[in-house]
Amino acid sequence: MSTPGVPPQSQPCPRCGAPHGPDQEYCLECGQRLQPGGGVFGRLAAVWQQRLGWYPGDWIWPVLLFLLIAVAGATAAIVLADAGNGSSTIVATQGGAPHSPTTAPPTATVALPTVPAGTPGAPSTPTTPPPATTTAPRPGSLTSWPAGQNGYTVVLESIPAGSNGRALALDRARAASKAGLPQVGVLDSSLYSSLHPGYSVVFSGIYTSRGQADRALVAVNSKGFSAAYVRQITS
Repeated sequence: MSTPGVPPQSQPCPRCGAPHGPDQEYCLECGQRLQPGGGVFGRLAAVWQQRLGWYPGDWIWPVLLFLLIAVAGATAAIVLADAGNGSSTIVATQGGAPHSPTTAPPTATVALPTVPAGTPGAPSTPTTPPPATTTAPRPGSLTSWPAGQNGYTVVLESIPAGSNGRALALDRARAASKAGLPQVGVLDSSLYSSLHPGYSVVFSGIYTSRGQADRALVAVNSKGFSAAYVRQITS
């Protein structure tokens, strides 16, 4: 009579302790993987289970890889920050005793013989010309027309010559000069071919061109001499 075979002894689950068969791949109680899978994860799971007696699952490997990358990145950032903040200073030194500053030798002074002025070969003394002085005409002063010069002027007033005509023209000319008009004077019209004879002509300015006189006329009119006009003066 044959003896029935004895089933092989079951192994407990490393996670929950529930019994399982030798060929059972997962625990029926907690879902723990009992047989290691193939590939790299399978071999790692077998080593984990042999060392610790339990295996959490294949999800543990991506988590560990992520943590490893995070730690490596943080370490690299800290190292780079320390390298940027630190600075090394290299000081070049030169041996030997310090040198004292070199003093330039005193300059020898040679006295030259004195040569009287006027002696041949004697150095000439530079002569500095005196500064030029320009005196502005006083307000009320009058200007004479240059003899023999032709040009243009601004006629302020023509007063008939007579006993008081010359004196009245001089008074009008001084008043115009005090008003700020330039080069004010009185002309005897009988001496100039371009003017009607018999008048004392009060003028302002001596100009070489009609354009200069026209520009001066604008300034004269602005000072209240609205009757002024430009006239050519010919000897």
